[in-house]
Amino acid sequence: MVITMFSSQEEVIEKEKRYIMQTYKRQRIVLKEGKGAIVKDFFGNEYIDCVGGIAVNVAGYCHPVVVAALKEQADKLMHVSNLYYTEPQVKLAEKLSAITGMAKTFFCNSGAESIEAALKLACKVTGKHKFIAAEGSFHGRTLGSLSVTFEPKFRSVFESLLLKSVKFVRYNDAEAIRKAIDDETAAVILEPIQGETGVIVPSAGYLKEVREICTEKNVLLILDEIQTGFGRTGRWFGKEHEGVEPDIMTVAKALGAGFPIGAMLAKEGIEFETGEHGSTFGGNPLACATALASITVIEDEKLVERSRELGEYFIEKAHDTWIKSIVKEIRGKGLMIGIELTKPCGEIVEKALERGILINCTADNVIRLVPPLVISKEQVDRVIAVLEEVIE
Repeated sequence: MVITMFSSQEEVIEKEKRYIMQTYKRQRIVLKEGKGAIVKDFFGNEYIDCVGGIAVNVAGYCHPVVVAALKEQADKLMHVSNLYYTEPQVKLAEKLSAITGMAKTFFCNSGAESIEAALKLACKVTGKHKFIAAEGSFHGRTLGSLSVTFEPKFRSVFESLLLKSVKFVRYNDAEAIRKAIDDETAAVILEPIQGETGVIVPSAGYLKEVREICTEKNVLLILDEIQTGFGRTGRWFGKEHEGVEPDIMTVAKALGAGFPIGAMLAKEGIEFETGEHGSTFGGNPLACATALASITVIEDEKLVERSRELGEYFIEKAHDTWIKSIVKEIRGKGLMIGIELTKPCGEIVEKALERGILINCTADNVIRLVPPLVISKEQVDRVIAVLEEVIE
């Protein structure tokens, strides 16, 4: 079978409109290949990617270790039912336990699925059905994960279908959580750093205080580490900045280095029993082998430390050099950086694209930077220079 390639970028864009549901607002650029922190478009133009698949591509594009692991596993076994054991799945669960400190893992295929599993597990082990989430939260778009997502623009069309037993309280306010807990509260669910709302970093001590409240009130704490995990914030996981241990945590995105995989992890004694949950593709050999390779790259190339150092370098240099007229605040941890402006940033995204830099605008006026952790210092300098130019 021969697959005929498209003859032009415009053909790709027109056929996308014809055959794909228009759920995404895309920039007019067709990406064809990538290496490290660089991607190339249909015409061979190069871009430094500071979107990183939205915090997915921590190891960069087509890292040879990841590609080799994927190819090797594809030659052996790509999928088999969870009615049988597979070595990559068990190896990955063991590795995740070692780096997270959690006891048991449930594998799925995405971040939203891991949130669904976490909510379901919390109800199962507590026998309760109410949840507390934060204003500004984003946990996914399935009906369960959307129920604990705050933003009305994501919820409004589906409001009648969502869980009604969710209270939203102000983020970074531990006392608001204490007051919201009642006898039917199963769990509190939080992001260590809110991503979709504009890289909102809580005050020091917030997560630790929430942990203490949950322990005191006998309520589970779920930490959503889907965006903050695997070195993104300069630590392996966002929880480590406060030394907090959740009862349940969710991961995805960077875990698979671009291959779809998610996982829900829990402490000892908090788990599903046979038949209570499942996933056809969850923990398939191809996904698990790729995830193991991704973790290996993060360890061997010290990408957690690199994220911390380059993140600090970016924020310090940007503070020192940028004009402050429309920059309200530069914040973040590691290579999870938000640049809040006093005006919408859509136009700046377009201008940066024209100059070979891919950035993302979230919360209308926040430039979110979550590049591959393999990005070089020289590439960071180029990003800073371009952003300074387009912001001015």
